[in-house]
Amino acid sequence: MLKKGSKLNSILTGSCPKCQNESMYSDKNILNLSNVLKMNEHCSHCGLKYQIEPSFFYGAMYVSYGLNVAIGIAAFIVSYLMFGATLKEAFIVIIASLILSFPFVLRLSRNIYINMFVSYDENFKQ
Repeated sequence: MLKKGSKLNSILTGSCPKCQNESMYSDKNILNLSNVLKMNEHCSHCGLKYQIEPSFFYGAMYVSYGLNVAIGIAAFIVSYLMFGATLKEAFIVIIASLILSFPFVLRLSRNIYINMFVSYDENFKQ
């Protein structure tokens, strides 16, 4: 189990990076595509404002790009090098894996990005 207070806990659970007591997202269901990026304005426990500045999460696009490149490379290695697929088949596998991982990458990139700037506050009184 992930230890409360670690960045990995906040990134994987989508919890507030400062207190890790509440989800940053108004809808915890990641597969509800209409609300996948809908976030609460601030944490109800510690008051952290999630959108630190206007357009804050534009930076998460760069994180998303890196995650998608990693997924594409992994899909290619698995399909082409391990299973011996043709280049055309490997390309189809890459596209399919990127489409299927889309909602996960969206949230994960935001979680990683906000955790670059906000750290867990162990002295926060609950």
